Amino acid sequence: MSALRPWWLFFCLSVLGHDLRGSQAGSAPSAANTLVWGPGLEASVVLPARFFYIQAADSSGKNLTASPGEKTFEVKIVSPVEQFTRIWIQVLDRRDGSFLVRYRMYATYSELHIHVLLKNEHVAKSPFVLKGPVYHEGCNCPQESGSAWEAHMHCPQSFAQIERDLSFYPSVDPDRNAQEIPQRFGQRQSLCHYTVKDNKIYVRTFGEHVGFRIFMDAILLSLTRKVRLPDVEFFVNLGDWPLEKRKPPEKLHPIFSWCGSNNTRDIVMPTYDLTESVLETMGRVSLDMMSVQANTGPPWPEKNATAFWRGRDSRQERLELVKLSRAHPHIIDAAFTNFFFFKHDESLYGPLVKHVSFFDFFKYKYQINIDGTVAAYRLPYLLAGDSVVLKQDSGYYEHFYKQLRAWEHYIPVRADLGDLLEKIQWARDHDEEAKKIALAGQQFARTHLMGDTIFCYYYILIKEYAKLQVTEPKIRKDMEVVEQPADDLFPCSCHRTNVKDEL
Repeated sequence: MSALRPWWLFFCLSVLGHDLRGSQAGSAPSAANTLVWGPGLEASVVLPARFFYIQAADSSGKNLTASPGEKTFEVKIVSPVEQFTRIWIQVLDRRDGSFLVRYRMYATYSELHIHVLLKNEHVAKSPFVLKGPVYHEGCNCPQESGSAWEAHMHCPQSFAQIERDLSFYPSVDPDRNAQEIPQRFGQRQSLCHYTVKDNKIYVRTFGEHVGFRIFMDAILLSLTRKVRLPDVEFFVNLGDWPLEKRKPPEKLHPIFSWCGSNNTRDIVMPTYDLTESVLETMGRVSLDMMSVQANTGPPWPEKNATAFWRGRDSRQERLELVKLSRAHPHIIDAAFTNFFFFKHDESLYGPLVKHVSFFDFFKYKYQINIDGTVAAYRLPYLLAGDSVVLKQDSGYYEHFYKQLRAWEHYIPVRADLGDLLEKIQWARDHDEEAKKIALAGQQFARTHLMGDTIFCYYYILIKEYAKLQVTEPKIRKDMEVVEQPADDLFPCSCHRTNVKDEL
């Protein structure tokens, strides 16, 4: 386990303060005692949406544990040399005495001053000065030294899931893989064959359904704008199911996939859904790890003590769940919003219900997480709320599942849902313990599933994979270059020094 990041140390202390010396709701926050911290206060941390935290504290130094009001704090970001700044700012009230401030820059600035104000009084060490250049997301200006970038991002030294996935591949031969993987998978599956050479991206696709390539293109383009990637060549599975079913000592082929399973050897990345939410925060997506934190529903005592689920019919157990809900409507509220896989059973398990806003899920204390075609990709967002998650035991997993602990971050449920009613009843009978699990799951999501960590995961995965290569990555026949998007409106000048790592 890596050392805790500086801003997470402050965050954990603020959460600890909630338990040990939290003030009563209604206490007035103090500008001098309130804490402000986070990566968005560092010029070197370039993210699509930068963010930092405010923890309100009263005049005696006690942390507030309830919201002092959505409009309590005002945040202004200005440049001393620019009359206008093109920056979109949101202050998100997390309703537990803390606030998440996010901002998206649409231009690069030589210097920024971040003002955090409480009734026109500066909070903590405000104004926070970011000595530039402060690069915006669209600026193609990679840090030449990967180790320097990792240090600026406060990346962990390693991820256990990456170490486990790569342990099956003592070496990687790009020449052999370039020939064998398309032969083995290219006709029946949808694949992308990527080469990164001199920090430029090249790709060739295989298969019919390659639309999900846009997510991988986007994260690679974003990464190469921020840091120079090592020369590397790899294959990405664009489908739902992991592909490499062989087991040692058979010849294994390294395939990057959004999802892993206990029966496969794919190399797992953050899901396309979580990846898009990071890239498009404050952009075209409305559901992301930040917006969820400001939309967690009513306080715990006011939540509906019913287990809630909505979704489509992508697995037999989901049919069983809806059947359970019909038999026990006072315990489970589960219904389908769409039929696709079991249309012939619609008369048995319908009628369909209208879609419910994801944020309205958190009106309920208990959230049921059940597999779809593979792992249910909503789990990060369910954890980020303040309801407790009842998670089905599953052979599928996302990149972070191995870090989760049953009964600490979620309540486990058997794969066949045979003990679901029993687990819901346990949660009802042990309300304080269930609430504690909900908050631990929420803290896990806040710590491990934010955008900075997702970028670190992708970079470290690519870096460690590149080290395994025994032949030189090449730009193969029929590969096309993946161009950086043009930014004619707000171009930037890059001031990086040209010092590369020795890999």
